[in-house]
Amino acid sequence: MNPDIYSGPPDGGWGWVIVLASFMQSALVFGVIRSFGVFFVEFMEYFEEPSSATSWISSITVATLMFSSPLAGALGSRYGERPVAIAGGFLLGLGLLLSSFATSLAQLYIFIGVFTGIGGSFAVTPSLALLARYFNRRRTIANSLALSGAGISSLAFSPLFQLLVDSYGWQGALLILAGMAFNLMVCGALLRPLPLTKNDTLVPLERESQSRRLASLFGLHLFCHRPFMTFSGAGVLITAGYFIPFIHLVPHARELGFDEYQAAFLISAVGIADIGGRITAGWLAGCTSLHLLHHLTIWALLTGISVLAVPLGRSYGVMLAISICYGFLASAIIPLKFSSLVGIVGTGQIMGAIGLIHLLESVGALSGPPLSGWIRDVSGSYAASFLAGGFFLVAGSLSLLLLPDYFACQSHNPPQPQEGHKQEDLQDPSQENGVCSA
Repeated sequence: MNPDIYSGPPDGGWGWVIVLASFMQSALVFGVIRSFGVFFVEFMEYFEEPSSATSWISSITVATLMFSSPLAGALGSRYGERPVAIAGGFLLGLGLLLSSFATSLAQLYIFIGVFTGIGGSFAVTPSLALLARYFNRRRTIANSLALSGAGISSLAFSPLFQLLVDSYGWQGALLILAGMAFNLMVCGALLRPLPLTKNDTLVPLERESQSRRLASLFGLHLFCHRPFMTFSGAGVLITAGYFIPFIHLVPHARELGFDEYQAAFLISAVGIADIGGRITAGWLAGCTSLHLLHHLTIWALLTGISVLAVPLGRSYGVMLAISICYGFLASAIIPLKFSSLVGIVGTGQIMGAIGLIHLLESVGALSGPPLSGWIRDVSGSYAASFLAGGFFLVAGSLSLLLLPDYFACQSHNPPQPQEGHKQEDLQDPSQENGVCSA
């Protein structure tokens, strides 16, 4: 029996199963990355390496995840989202499994950084693209619910990882993590493609030349799209500072004299606030007249201010309060970013756009944590590294003001195709003069 053909996003149906699968994927991918500060301390002590060298593990992981997103998007467009996501779950689990046998930081760079990064990209990118196709009016809240898995897992993973490390050592803990990560293959199996009557990605690739086929798969024409490139530049700066608290908050707390479980609970506090922040951001985006880009600017700016405030926390109560503020504010950035991106490039280009923006943002992910680690080694304190991270976030949020027609934005909903027009014509980025439409 042929599946139902939809004329547009159904805003529900199997889309809620996609939300559930994306929720589990974000929990297992981003939750592990966010909670890796527990292993950060163990790696420094076991391999007797400085903070700057150890920081490269998480930095390579995030950068590889973003750098390989164009490949994940191209493979998803060519072969479908489901097989790519399943392969990603296998690679991520394999990377964690092999890392448990590592005897040097260089091996962790490969097994955790490269394998886990590519696996996470292949698991997450297809589901985010599918969400953009399944939802229109409820897109922001769907993205917020799907990505809230990272907050819930941060709540549980940080103290869980500390318990596993204390009980089985970091090698045994990574083995258990690998078993958890292989469940991503089940999540990938739930990704059902959405058949649309007007879908420019369904045009047979065989009709195109080889060069145009590759350009279409990877969305290379977006490099000539000014709003997209401006948006991506802001994303590079935001990403450079976004992950620094997740990597350095635990060792910073240990440096201040707090015990290991108190330090680990700070990441759990970030996860608790993350849940509320994502839901709040999605609700506010849906019930106010502000454009999504304005919401993104405000939340990113406040996130930068919260990171700048981390060095002010000398007591555990203040540190806990700052961690909660950071978690609540930072949680909105990723769902608002992807929802805003749809308004800039359209749903027909979203797979390639997600891949390219992750590719560009990998520069920030690769440079931010090692730079902050180097600053810590030079200054002898993590305070300066948090100041650098806050600066990147503030600079990135203010860079969004450079988008064309930014101050003319009124509605947060992108224009919808009208009868008698081709959907791909209305969504061609080369035809747009700005990022906002009345």
